[in-house]
Amino acid sequence: MTPARGLAAPTGRNFRRGRALAAVLVAVSLAVTSCSSTEDTLNDAGGEDVLTAADEHHEAEDPTAVPAAVTKRPDTFVTTINKPGGVFLPGFYDNGWDGNAVAPIFAGLVAQQEDGSYVPDLAESWDVSDDDLTYTFHLRDGLTFSDGTPLTADDVKFTLTLFNDPAFDGGIDFSKFGIVGGDDYKNGDADEISGIRVLDDQTVEIETETVSPLALSTLGGAVLPEHYYGKDYRKGQLDYLRDLYAEPVGAGPFTLDRHVVGQEVRYLANEHYYGGEPAVEHVIFKIIDSDNRLAAFENGDIDHSGFGTGPETLQALQDLQFADTSSRTVGDIGQIWINNRNPKFADTRVRQALHHGLDRDQIVQAKYKGEGGVADIYAAPTQWSFDDEGVTTYDFDPGRAGELLDEAGWTEGADGVREKDGERLSLNYITTDPDDPVIPIATENYRDIGIDFTPEVLDSNTAFARFNDLDYEAVSFRTDSLSDPDDAVSEFGTDDPKVNVTGYDNARVRELVKEGQSTLDEDERQKIYSELYKELSQDPPTILVDYRRSITAWNSHINGTGDFRTGAGDSSIALAKLTPKED
Repeated sequence: MTPARGLAAPTGRNFRRGRALAAVLVAVSLAVTSCSSTEDTLNDAGGEDVLTAADEHHEAEDPTAVPAAVTKRPDTFVTTINKPGGVFLPGFYDNGWDGNAVAPIFAGLVAQQEDGSYVPDLAESWDVSDDDLTYTFHLRDGLTFSDGTPLTADDVKFTLTLFNDPAFDGGIDFSKFGIVGGDDYKNGDADEISGIRVLDDQTVEIETETVSPLALSTLGGAVLPEHYYGKDYRKGQLDYLRDLYAEPVGAGPFTLDRHVVGQEVRYLANEHYYGGEPAVEHVIFKIIDSDNRLAAFENGDIDHSGFGTGPETLQALQDLQFADTSSRTVGDIGQIWINNRNPKFADTRVRQALHHGLDRDQIVQAKYKGEGGVADIYAAPTQWSFDDEGVTTYDFDPGRAGELLDEAGWTEGADGVREKDGERLSLNYITTDPDDPVIPIATENYRDIGIDFTPEVLDSNTAFARFNDLDYEAVSFRTDSLSDPDDAVSEFGTDDPKVNVTGYDNARVRELVKEGQSTLDEDERQKIYSELYKELSQDPPTILVDYRRSITAWNSHINGTGDFRTGAGDSSIALAKLTPKED
């Protein structure tokens, strides 16, 4: 979930994240929205035309005008990140910024493009059987990890075994398709997973139980070295891995140099990277508050970042002369997640009232200054599945919100706050942004309809912990950049509390989510998701807030930063392609 967050949060590295996808996004930015008709609402908040407009790119007017600080570090690329938690091991982090931090260090079998398509990474090719159940990956010749140790099919087998261990509690979810023999391994009935077969050092075959469009991205995720992460492995005992969180070994283009908590993460070029040692020797992810990034960019302290949105910001960057800029619609969704397990919010009418009672247009305008729009469905405008025809929309209508609360049994008390069975209708809202526009707008809007809205500004680690422990009523949330339509809805398709963090319970939604996960036919999936979006709009699990455009800028002393920031391919691959410009 950020007005300017550097890398997208998280980068994903090709796993299905389950709980991690959800938990990750608390620390980003927070927004809320409202709806009448889609066209009218988008035009009020920023405009449908704004969100469907083509990407805008502007080249620097004077590339030689880069700050002196930049020219003094020709072999270094500096970008920004929010606060990582230091769990630098794929699949085991909860803080999504750790997902960003591990991206340069680990490589996967395949890399997923922003449009959802796949390109080779460690695997030079792969085959899928005629029944779409068996995946055969063919590794590149001569692969090694960053410590020089060969990377083979045995490492792929170990990685998938680790992620199917009975003690694994991370965010990689195999339940949507299952590896043959995976349950037997977890339940103690087998010593290995029968569906993972090493054919030779460079070939591994993986048999799944169910056809799924999500299998390739999960099976093709990061590969961990068995000799390093597996030397103390005992089935059902994974605590030993904690000692390795801060000392990662992978096969990505960079290695971890050091993590200075609260300040930066530094990387060194990996001389063993299969694509050749990166031309840029040093990469630094600096932790810089969004309010200070423009000044840091102007001074040359950073080479690249996201800078929020709005014409004033774009003009300020272009006035710097040395800045290449990009403005584009981002494939994510801002929301407020509601804890449906709390009896106060279990009634659909209460969640509908929370939509009607909140001026989401005003929030979107405050956040994006004409460069955003109110969200109506659980898909981004950039996704192929986006279809808002026929969905239930919610305009800002305090009168209707009050009627819904009355119908749900919440009546106004002596102090104006609604009550039911002796309980006050309060809503505690967790955010990590003290300037979050939701705070003043929701406080006023909800007070007017009898809801006691209480904001709580927390540091990101505390917010993550509260969220993961289900100790929240409402929390600010921004999704990762969405590619597959399942990304935004998978949580609502299961009753597993580790994945379904909102506790949402709708049998028809679960059925539709599973249908969308069970066919590779895109036309059929479109029909499924169109129906799903309608169902979710009638019974909203969260408060949908916004879509947005975002501005990125980079100075001109390094080539390739445009592809890196704008999502043209996997971020680690794009990092590896950065090259210093010649004088």
